[in-house]
Amino acid sequence: MTSDVTERAAPPAGGIGFFEKWLSVWVGLCILAGLWLGNAVPGVFAALARVEYASVNLVVAVLIWAMVYPMMVNVDFASLRRIGDRPKGLVITIVVNWLVKPFTMAALGVLFFEVVFADWIDPASAQEYIAGLILLGAAPCTAMVFVWSQMTRGDATYTLVQVSVNDIIMVFAFAPIVALLLGVTDIAVPWETLLLSVALYVVIPLAAGVLTRARLAAGTPDPVARERRVAGFTAAVKPASVLGLLATVVLLFGFQGEVILDRPVLIALIAVPLVLQSYGIFFVSYAAAWFWRVPFPVAAPCALIGTSNFFELAVAVAISLFGLQSGAALATVVGVLVEVPVMLSLVAFANATRAWFPAE
Repeated sequence: MTSDVTERAAPPAGGIGFFEKWLSVWVGLCILAGLWLGNAVPGVFAALARVEYASVNLVVAVLIWAMVYPMMVNVDFASLRRIGDRPKGLVITIVVNWLVKPFTMAALGVLFFEVVFADWIDPASAQEYIAGLILLGAAPCTAMVFVWSQMTRGDATYTLVQVSVNDIIMVFAFAPIVALLLGVTDIAVPWETLLLSVALYVVIPLAAGVLTRARLAAGTPDPVARERRVAGFTAAVKPASVLGLLATVVLLFGFQGEVILDRPVLIALIAVPLVLQSYGIFFVSYAAAWFWRVPFPVAAPCALIGTSNFFELAVAVAISLFGLQSGAALATVVGVLVEVPVMLSLVAFANATRAWFPAE
């Protein structure tokens, strides 16, 4: 719920515009750099991968803080009381993320690995790949959606509420949905990983953003002046957000560089249903938001949150259930690899179609 005051007060982003304009190019270069470094200095990435707690990599967490922090500074808790005035975005988010996405992902997994790719993949491996896809489909995004929302100038406060609602539902619905789709009754969900990830990727950067916003607003009673100070500060720290994203890409591709180069055909096969799912879920959510006349600052994050995945949780559960070298774990990692380029393309599409939606 970005106010007219905020829109008038926001200054241009400054020098970071060049990086944002060519972000897809920088991401492509970072993918190549990660693959090369992962094979050139695997020991370095192995050491970085061990810096973790409860299967949450703390190096990745720091980089995500850098990405999310500028978005969190824009969160205005005074606007939370108006969330009920715009329930449509939340309804779309909940319905698509929890009643559509897990089941379409399972259906696509079965279609491709039991039918389309059946002649190329043995049945046992196919079942593990399907399991990995299901884990991704049942875990909508928690952290990265703040980055995608920021890149579409989405409503920061509403995005926070959407993520918070998803996190609450995830605590109660993730295990039952995964158990149902995997056909098991005793799934072991690493709750410590789930709760720690939420704390690291949402609570800590949010607290930092709130404290920063309060500091910027101190001694400035005029609301226009306050928003100018906030907008100026976020423009100044925005380069750190972009650099955090690029460093994360290098790190993730470096972690899996050897696997990707050793088995490129298999990686491509796993990527097919993931890419179709991502674009399909986005356009279902985006079309629903357009039909329901949801304002663009809410519609864009609403569509992007279900398209992106909470890959930290999916990877951790896959390893816990099936093992580090399993097909399920590999499938969740491929989900990480395809997410950034797919999401960048959808962010570009959303920005290009902004005029299709009401501004407010």
